[in-house]
Amino acid sequence: MLRQDSQNTPLFGEDDDNASPPKSKIRHPVASFFHLFFRASAILVYLLCDMLSGRFIASMVTIILLLSCDFWTVKNVSGRLLVGLRWWNQVDEDGKSHWVFESTPQARSDTASSADSRIFWLGLVVCPLFWVVFVFSTIVAFRIKWLAVVFMGLVLQWANLYGYVRCKVGGASNLRTMAKNYLTVQIFKQVVEKSERP
Repeated sequence: MLRQDSQNTPLFGEDDDNASPPKSKIRHPVASFFHLFFRASAILVYLLCDMLSGRFIASMVTIILLLSCDFWTVKNVSGRLLVGLRWWNQVDEDGKSHWVFESTPQARSDTASSADSRIFWLGLVVCPLFWVVFVFSTIVAFRIKWLAVVFMGLVLQWANLYGYVRCKVGGASNLRTMAKNYLTVQIFKQVVEKSERP
């Protein structure tokens, strides 16, 4: 290791302990690992269950346990730590159920780690797409006994995706407004393109 010179400036090969960590550094590696681990494990067990074990019940229980661990981890741990978002259901004194979608100051701050955020959103968006493919492939291949498992995977992963998208964009009215604006822009682009053609 190189020594510091007389002006107390760090030389090549030494870290400055007082420097703030770069935004691209993963700040919560354990949360990031488990955010992806349970999701990827459930998908791998589903894909490899026929090769690893011919027992349907053991494979189904393993997949459901992994999906449940994933749902709990994403909803209660990784969403809060990685992107500062959380959602939950609250029952008031009258017995009415209210869904709460919260964005903490960490989600809006510039100090949030972009690496943590990318890992969170990549895992949150990509994995449910696998379960959509599994649902269609199960129906096409007529593997009815697996339909409940893949449907549960789809529902649990899409529930978290929906909850965190609502947290990110705000309430239901903001989500509808975004969808309407997007559709309006797309329709406008198509009209412009058709009018420009000879």
